[in-house]
Amino acid sequence: MATQLIPVEEVIATARPTPLPRKKLVRREAPDRSQRYRRGFQAAFVLLNVAIGVQFCGFVRYCESGGASRFVARPAGVEGWLPIAGLMNWKVFLLTGGVSSVHPAGMVLFGAFAVICLLFRRAFCSWLCPIGTLSEYLWKLGRRLLGRNLVAPRWLDIPLRGLKYLLLGFFVNAVWTMSAQEIASFMRSPYGVIADVKMLNFFRDLSQTAAIVLFVLAMLSLLVQNFWCRYLCPYGAFLGIISLGSPARIRRNPQACIDCAKCAKACPAALKVDKLLQVRSAECTGCLECVAVCPAEGAPQLTLPARRRLPAWALAAGIAAIFFGGVGYAKLTHHWNSSVPGQVYLELIPEANAASHPMPGDLQR
Repeated sequence: MATQLIPVEEVIATARPTPLPRKKLVRREAPDRSQRYRRGFQAAFVLLNVAIGVQFCGFVRYCESGGASRFVARPAGVEGWLPIAGLMNWKVFLLTGGVSSVHPAGMVLFGAFAVICLLFRRAFCSWLCPIGTLSEYLWKLGRRLLGRNLVAPRWLDIPLRGLKYLLLGFFVNAVWTMSAQEIASFMRSPYGVIADVKMLNFFRDLSQTAAIVLFVLAMLSLLVQNFWCRYLCPYGAFLGIISLGSPARIRRNPQACIDCAKCAKACPAALKVDKLLQVRSAECTGCLECVAVCPAEGAPQLTLPARRRLPAWALAAGIAAIFFGGVGYAKLTHHWNSSVPGQVYLELIPEANAASHPMPGDLQR
């Protein structure tokens, strides 16, 4: 029986996989307003922090003058820049049920930001944090100036991301090993009372080494997306761990997705949104950039359990409700302002640079 020869072209055509049919794009009908909401929140929170900073500088000048200059009240909101104090006060509250009379607003704000991230991913980082806002606009400026941002290879990116968790572990361990009595003693110490002033003086009397470090961080933030937030921020690491329990997640509908990969290119955290059914990573900040850039109706979207869509306006309203609700409740219950007498500030602030960090042996157990 003669063997029938098959043309080579026919063999190749048979072996070649059949291309998948191109999906039809169903364009979204309503315009996406998520980034308009988010930029509004960013601008409002930056202005709020600037106002707090100006008022706090006025308060410090008043105390440094010995009360001779115009009186300016101390803004409790400055304690939002003291997350370690907030964490320490939360430990005291969980162990004793009592709210510290020193830096209570720091505890309230720390708790509000944690709740925001527990419900809405790491939304504090991309919606409210002034450092996160600055970092975002730096890398966008870098992309505009240079045409692109640098992306670290995976073998380098993963260990670098671990740095922020190492820093977080250092601070958590320091707080963990302190008893409630030691924390209370630390808060009542001169250093603890004026920790916010020490922070201000760090920038007012910036050393050459500190200036160089800040300049290098700024340059790296121009080149790499969210360099500080991605690799070095321990606060972001803590909130990222909390966000793993969030019921809100970015989910991708493979039927609606047209595989254009625009969502992955837009993601500041470099997550492969176009390959995932749902984003579970602690790096997701809930910025909704992937949702905003997608041309397809309902492809990636922020959802709650049972795939119930969480619209951007509801996310914005939830963030605002938690923030203002926490601050308002603290003020109503008199857990917002520190109860440190004004005379104590008048005595301590002029000598702030001389206040040293108490050592564990100096704290009363």
